[in-house]
Amino acid sequence: MTTSSWILRLLLHRNECLASFSGKFPTTVSCIVSDLVFPILSAATLCIFMVVCCVAWSSPALPKLLNQPNPQVSITPGDGSWIASIQAISGIFGLILAGLIVDRFGRKWPFIASALPVIAGWIMIALARTALLLYIARFLFGISYGMAYGIISIYIGEITSDEVRGAAASLITVLAKLAILFEYSVGPYVSFETLAWLSMVGPVLFLLTFVWMPESPHYLLGRGRIAEARRSLQWLRRTMDVEEELYCTRKSIERTASERGSMRELFLPAYRNNIIIVLILTFGMQMAGIQAVLVYAQTIFSQISSDLTDAQMSIVLGVVQMVTVSFPVFLVDRVGRRPLLLWSSAGSCIGLLLVSIYFTLQAAGVNVESFGWVSFVGLLFFVISYAFGMATVPFAIMSEIFPKNIRAHANALFGILSGVAIFAVLKLFQIALDNVGAYLPFWVFTVSIGLTFGFVFLYIPETKGKSLDEVQEIIAGWHLCPVVSAIINYKPFRFHL
Repeated sequence: MTTSSWILRLLLHRNECLASFSGKFPTTVSCIVSDLVFPILSAATLCIFMVVCCVAWSSPALPKLLNQPNPQVSITPGDGSWIASIQAISGIFGLILAGLIVDRFGRKWPFIASALPVIAGWIMIALARTALLLYIARFLFGISYGMAYGIISIYIGEITSDEVRGAAASLITVLAKLAILFEYSVGPYVSFETLAWLSMVGPVLFLLTFVWMPESPHYLLGRGRIAEARRSLQWLRRTMDVEEELYCTRKSIERTASERGSMRELFLPAYRNNIIIVLILTFGMQMAGIQAVLVYAQTIFSQISSDLTDAQMSIVLGVVQMVTVSFPVFLVDRVGRRPLLLWSSAGSCIGLLLVSIYFTLQAAGVNVESFGWVSFVGLLFFVISYAFGMATVPFAIMSEIFPKNIRAHANALFGILSGVAIFAVLKLFQIALDNVGAYLPFWVFTVSIGLTFGFVFLYIPETKGKSLDEVQEIIAGWHLCPVVSAIINYKPFRFHL
């Protein structure tokens, strides 16, 4: 399997799981408890908790280094922007590395290996006395993040039955939010060094538990190791009768091998408009600033007047994410992709607009102390609105606007562009904050998500319930600028919801 084909499965797995999970919560949870409790807890829970802690660490850690007297490592704001952003770039390399080794060495051992850079990174941070060690540690975190997030999607997709796959993916998301809440809750109240040691608990527990898990039967079948695949599947299903599933898996492997396309096909004129969708949605997702808000949460909240401390506001943000994490799962296949994107981008724009106005008035010297709660509520509303559509629906759309033979390459492009965009946002946010003010990046975020709303309204068709041919026919019909088409026809493209 090619690297891009592997990345396809990573990026599409979440969306397929959302569809399978919708409306099946009680049955699915029952299946997990009785069928795959140990693989799910070790692979999904601890691995995702492990790598997302690395992302959220910046929120409580950077204020310790930049604002406290006699910090463990003396850094400049410029150093802080590199520390926050470098992980996004190395995450791309982690994805590529996993793609190169996952079919050669299997899913299990590369998965285990993904924990080693995290452990090394936390040790470096705990003992660091120079910014260079922090750079190296954060780069290692990105490698692990790319590897772990990719392999867990493949592994869970291959070991779970259809009935539990959706809940497994949802559990991944829940534990990602739990990791953020952990760093936000613990980080402000312990020392810089202690936070690193506490954060290392995740990868250590992951290693101790996942080492007992079986190899993916899908991988073993692909390598012709049928007897091992049978034993693995029998262990996972807790039954000796697995011949039918083995047969279906083997046919699936053969079918996948025969459907591979090339990167060149992706850039054929027939898919030009599809590529536009990929580009706009990719940058629309990231230029909304969600990563900046999560990574710099405590720094942002320190500039908001409130009865709560910046640490307490960060904890509230983490709790809100935990509470709202499951709602999009129930909406994506009931409401539709396009309505969710429209409502999500509109709500995100309103929330960011409130924050932008607050910081603009603050920079102009207006007394806004009594209105700090408006900015705080605006940020919470942005995070909630973003989670309801922008955080998940674009992945589903990517899987539905390209034919299967080139879907891998489209999603590989999406993954790389996302990493680049996240790096740019995180790097430039701190620079803008220090040299201009918080209002500048938030106005950029507001305008970006507003433009994304306009693009979705004019361009994006509803893909729910439509065949690939129907979707492709709609997209291929864009010969004029949609604004011109809207003027001519007195209405924009109208797709049945």
